[in-house]
Amino acid sequence: MPYLDRDGDVFILYLGNEGEADNENRFHPDWIDATHAALDEVEAHEGPAALVTTATGKFFTNGLDTTWIFANTDKLPEYLDRVHTIYSRLLAFPMATVAAVQGHSFGAGAMLATSHDFRFMRADRGFYCLPEVSLNMPFTVGMSALLNTRLPKQAAVEAMTTGRRFGGSDALAAGIVDEVADGDGVLAAAVTRAAALTATRGANLAGIKRGIHHDALAALATVTDKSNFSFG
Repeated sequence: MPYLDRDGDVFILYLGNEGEADNENRFHPDWIDATHAALDEVEAHEGPAALVTTATGKFFTNGLDTTWIFANTDKLPEYLDRVHTIYSRLLAFPMATVAAVQGHSFGAGAMLATSHDFRFMRADRGFYCLPEVSLNMPFTVGMSALLNTRLPKQAAVEAMTTGRRFGGSDALAAGIVDEVADGDGVLAAAVTRAAALTATRGANLAGIKRGIHHDALAALATVTDKSNFSFG
């Protein structure tokens, strides 16, 4: 389950199990609840603060929990709406957020990275990939809006319609990430960026973000049902 660490005023949210490497960090309902609980803890802290999200090993997060989905197909719409709550919360989080993408970020996991204010990616390992087109899976209304408002238009088109796997340098060139770093330096670089922004924390920042991301937040609040989500 996700857990927290801290470097000064910067909270570091690790997406996997403490002490374990190479967890896929998929979005099981319990994982979603644990992520919200960690974010609750961060928000409860008073004073300057910022958030960095990362993981350990080869995966940042591999996205939706397909094992759970196949066992609970009747609950898919509600599950996707619950996934949306993570994106919405990060988009309007009342402090600076930086994703330190140290490994693969696929599908919903790539969208998690995209929900942060800033995205740093390891230069020498890991792919940013939206494989939905190859899986014959549509994007929800909210996911489509998130990607189309947070990524450069042509980057969104290529990522969403081809399933291309972007390595760090290609993701930087496409505008998908803001910076790349070698090896484990991606976390240190993200923490440095976040530390410079801790003083912006507060309700005013959250309000500014809600204004910036108004359209994406409205789309993410759209209830997923047969009228707007169906497999081709």
